[in-house]
Amino acid sequence: MSDTNKFLLLGVLVVCGWLVMELSSVLTPFFIAALFAYLGDPLVDKLEKYRMSRTVAVCAVFGMFLLTALILLLIFIPMLSAQLVSLFEKLPNYLDRLQTSMELLLQRVGLSSDILNFNTIKTALQDYWSEAGKIATNLVGYMSRSGLAILQWLTNLVLIPVLTFYLLRDWDDIVVKFRELLPRDKEDKITQIAIECDDMLAGFLRGQLMVMLALAIIYSIGLTFIGLDLALLLGVVAGIVSFVPYLGLVVGIVLAGLAAYLQFQEWLPVLLVVLVFGFAQAIEGMFLTPRFVGERIGLHPVAVIFAVMAGGTLFGFVGVLLALPVAAVVMVLLRHAHDRYLNSHLYS
Repeated sequence: MSDTNKFLLLGVLVVCGWLVMELSSVLTPFFIAALFAYLGDPLVDKLEKYRMSRTVAVCAVFGMFLLTALILLLIFIPMLSAQLVSLFEKLPNYLDRLQTSMELLLQRVGLSSDILNFNTIKTALQDYWSEAGKIATNLVGYMSRSGLAILQWLTNLVLIPVLTFYLLRDWDDIVVKFRELLPRDKEDKITQIAIECDDMLAGFLRGQLMVMLALAIIYSIGLTFIGLDLALLLGVVAGIVSFVPYLGLVVGIVLAGLAAYLQFQEWLPVLLVVLVFGFAQAIEGMFLTPRFVGERIGLHPVAVIFAVMAGGTLFGFVGVLLALPVAAVVMVLLRHAHDRYLNSHLYS
């Protein structure tokens, strides 16, 4: 590639980045729809193998997406909200119990209870939740007063399903059109890189997300059987952070174990919490990861965390949506650059 073409490509990338920043509010529903279409295309392709037409297969997958969204809106989110409200109501009582337990522990080891000032912690938490409540109230008030904000929210609510349907129906055609635009002499190489990017991204989005969902369900069911009041909330949190190896296990045991002790004031429920998370970890290692992720390397957890944080800082919510695809492309390009360096005269 000549120097002129390199500068031209760099200029195009800069302009594209500027446009993403300026049009982030407009592009958000398109990126969300593209994400859903990317996740649903393999399911549509599998249904087509059973001699379904593309349109019928798309309708089936699209119906599954809508059913999932309705379940989330009508059942899951209200339950999660109820547990959050319950947590806020019981938090002062939990802190009192924790303070009593910590004071007894400090007395047994011969330390002064003045080391931990729980009154300061309570005051800080009350001030924090009070401030958060004011922000939420102001936000709701702004939304109710701003007809444009409500109109934009309703437009996105309608636009995302419509865009998802059309992108899902025409996904294969879009891929073919993009491939036809590639330079003929670079088509094979670019296609190879695109396939590697897709494998890496799919290893996280389609594989790891399924593992996270399955773990969240197992955690929530197990903690519910124990009788934990915050079972769903803690199970979802542990499932979400499980994309980092063993982080979901550690966070889940610490938070759920602490919640179990504060609720029951006994050690047996804490032991049952450990057994639930140990069982889920065994299921993940023996079945979930081999089944959904397999041998695909996927994105490294550190790369995922950095990409999401950097994307959110630079481009807001659109940056969060673009973070993983961009990270996948960058990781593949770095791998090819590494291989090219090892085969270069500079290295040898």
